[in-house]
Amino acid sequence: MIEVIRAHLKRAAGLAAQAAECLAEPASQAAQAIVDAVRDGHVVYVCGDGGSAAQAQHLAGELVGRFLIDRPALPCVALTTDTSVLTAVANDFDFEQVFERQAEALIREGDVLIALSTSGESVNVLKAAALARGRGAKVIALTGQGGGRLGELCDVALLAPAAASPLIQEIHLVVLHALCGAVEQALFARGAEDAPKDEE
Repeated sequence: MIEVIRAHLKRAAGLAAQAAECLAEPASQAAQAIVDAVRDGHVVYVCGDGGSAAQAQHLAGELVGRFLIDRPALPCVALTTDTSVLTAVANDFDFEQVFERQAEALIREGDVLIALSTSGESVNVLKAAALARGRGAKVIALTGQGGGRLGELCDVALLAPAAASPLIQEIHLVVLHALCGAVEQALFARGAEDAPKDEE
């Protein structure tokens, strides 16, 4: 048993090292897109299925709450959390529309949608991404190697260098934490002039 665990940890560590090389630049672009949106009074939305839904909620918790810095809350909404909306849309329309319908109601030009799908082929995520781009929002995709259709649909693609969903999700968590750290530093480490604008 210990060998199975050790092998998994070593494999994950190796993938994290690969990610540091291949994801630093697109992650920097993604962080800047988030910073620009928040600074201009826009909202970050996040969606995904299963483990990716959990990671979407994790990201919202870090941005609305805090990551490392005590600072004002940042506007981030996970489209995975409202069970009444999710079940109503799935029941009355189709499960493929559970994120698209919310995107239609909420996402506006200048917002950011962070779309997570380990395969890059989750139809409900693809539909939300397509609608968001049509609205003039930036779409950031977190997916696996190859990217699938989601990788082609987004403005910034963060492709974990792995094929197995558990390993992809582990890299996604590291990347999401890196984004949180970069966003906090950009918005708050240099002073109030870089903080989000207050509503007039």
